[in-house]
Amino acid sequence: MTDLLDYRQRFDSLQGCHYLIANSLGAMPNAARDYALRYADIWASKGVRAWSEDWWMLPRVVGDKIGAIIGAPEDSISMHPNVTSAEEVIISCFGNQTSSSKRNKIVMVDMEFPSIQYLYQAHARDKFEIEVVTCPDGVSVPLEELLAAIDERTLLVPISHVLFRSSYIVDAQAIIEKAHSVGALVVLDVFQSVGVVPLDLTKLKVDFAVGGLLKWMCGGPGACFLYVRPDLAETLEPAFTGWLAHENPFGFERGSIKRTSGAYRFQSGTPVIPALYTCQGGLDLIAEIGVERIRERSKEMSALVLKLAGERQWKTTTHTDPEKRAGTVALNLPDGQALCETLNARNFLVDYRPNSGIRVSPHFYNTDSEIIDLFVEIDGLIAKASQTSSSVSHSAN
Repeated sequence: MTDLLDYRQRFDSLQGCHYLIANSLGAMPNAARDYALRYADIWASKGVRAWSEDWWMLPRVVGDKIGAIIGAPEDSISMHPNVTSAEEVIISCFGNQTSSSKRNKIVMVDMEFPSIQYLYQAHARDKFEIEVVTCPDGVSVPLEELLAAIDERTLLVPISHVLFRSSYIVDAQAIIEKAHSVGALVVLDVFQSVGVVPLDLTKLKVDFAVGGLLKWMCGGPGACFLYVRPDLAETLEPAFTGWLAHENPFGFERGSIKRTSGAYRFQSGTPVIPALYTCQGGLDLIAEIGVERIRERSKEMSALVLKLAGERQWKTTTHTDPEKRAGTVALNLPDGQALCETLNARNFLVDYRPNSGIRVSPHFYNTDSEIIDLFVEIDGLIAKASQTSSSVSHSAN
């Protein structure tokens, strides 16, 4: 079995930096460049013939590769440019809902990613009632309160499998079971879990799942996905649609759409072909390694980050239970945003989020020494800032 650190050889992008921010944008594998060149060569050599010979079925090819990793059957995953678009496809399946419908409630938590909150709130004006469950500690989801909010009037429960601010792993199974018991459907956002936390969508019996490949999957932007439970899929007719979803798209027929079956039923317009090529470098790599191996290494590294933070008595917004946190640890330090900018300028690549802190997200290609180096660097920056402040105060006196 290949040692995980041997995979560093497949990432020229790791040279000259400490790349510790997989939860925002995974490091680029060399294979991504190879796939990009393959796209360019096919376009140059085949021209328009590339559509029929290579490109038309590419969303299906990529979707099935994703499905093999996350426990989804073949032809159940459609590809989209971003998760917001994928969620809009889901919402558009329920066009007959009105604010006065008996089942029109959306239940979500206040720590959901803002883009999803904005989308559902925009639809709430004329279609939905939204009940937002507050997460008082800013880290975890109050499960009992969330389950109590899901009732016979609930239509959809959009929920992140892993919260982006705190890396908290939500109890998806309990939420799905409660939703199904009252006839509601769950939209599970796996963007922050796919590639670092093992998933089996079929076993979970989730209705919809959305996610993307640019983070832990090392796939770059533009390749996001929508899973629809196969037995549910054929009953839905999304209004956010397009020619790829037509049963005979090259017939260019006028009038209403005649929907195809399978994953393409949830496609819309022309897919982002370049992104569907470049994402496969990371996708192939994750499949080769296995998410279970990545998860075990991730738990070791996040534990090291928490240990080093604890030694310094730094506050974190991350759960200490390894079974309840994914791959990120957020360090809630004074002047965190400025500190993050300085770290990035010095090639320690992390990011900052308000009400969370500096997010540190090592992946399978990182070493323990890189994590230790980060803390040493932060120590130095804090000490320097303290000396400067003391000097200014002394001069003022």
